[in-house]
This record gives sequence, C-alpha cells and structure tokens, in this order.
Amino acid sequence: MVSGRYTPPIPDEYRSSPWWVPALVLAFMGLGVIVIVLNYLSALPASPTNWYLLGGLGCIIAGFLVATRWH
Repeated sequence: MVSGRYTPPIPDEYRSSPWWVPALVLAFMGLGVIVIVLNYLSALPASPTNWYLLGGLGCIIAGFLVATRWH
C-alpha cells in the first residue's frame, strides 16, 4: 500500500560515517588482539595474567560497539 505522505530525503552527513569510525574499530580490535597475543607470549610486564586478557577482550568489545555505529 502506497502512502501519500512525503518523506524527506536523509541528509548526506547521516548516510555515511566519518573516517575515524572504521579506523577506531580497527585500532580497538587490533590492540585487543595484540595484547592477548603478547600476554600468551609472556612479552608484557608480569604476564601472563588474567588482567591482560580482560583488557584485550575489553578492547575487542569496544571495537564491536564502535562498529555498530558504522554506516
């Protein structure tokens, strides 16, 4: 069913994300993976510890949260 109501077009600034959104996604996820790998390689101070794993997983989760804002 076609409605007779007018729907204005979406402005351009809402159609695409700024350049820093995908860069931030890659940075968070990359940092998380690097921290987890370095923890398992015992290359971080006082590693291996669960805190480094939680920090790495937190960075990966932050990357996923930022990725939900990517248009």
